Amino acid sequence: MSEWQEGGPGQTPLPYPFYVDIVTKRYFDGVDNKIMEQVLDCFTPDAILTEVTSNTVHRGREAIRAMFVKLFADFETIWHGNFVHTADPETNAVCSQFTVLITPNGGEELRYENCNRFYLKDRLFHRVYVYMSGENLLKAGDA
Repeated sequence: MSEWQEGGPGQTPLPYPFYVDIVTKRYFDGVDNKIMEQVLDCFTPDAILTEVTSNTVHRGREAIRAMFVKLFADFETIWHGNFVHTADPETNAVCSQFTVLITPNGGEELRYENCNRFYLKDRLFHRVYVYMSGENLLKAGDA
């Protein structure tokens, strides 16, 4: 088998419900409830998360962890919902559109309409691309 690549050949297809489950019941549930281990358990150790609209790149689980430490500290509440998923098991990828309601500490609730593209390797997120409708909320934290 050749080296892993996004959407490349040699992927092991997973059942469609697996993609919805890892995105909603594991990843976003962990984010919304600020459960760091649940969030990080969705990523490979060398995963890369890119916030595309500002070209902010977080390389590796520790950088992703630091980003979430900052996000969880900066916002009182986080909610993701109204999901629309399109999964492609042949390429081990899922695209999710959703609404984000997020409240900064001491501020007013913000509404975003976002889209994420997740590429999986060994049943975990290996590459994640985040497209935000507003200012980047996924800034680098102190690793």
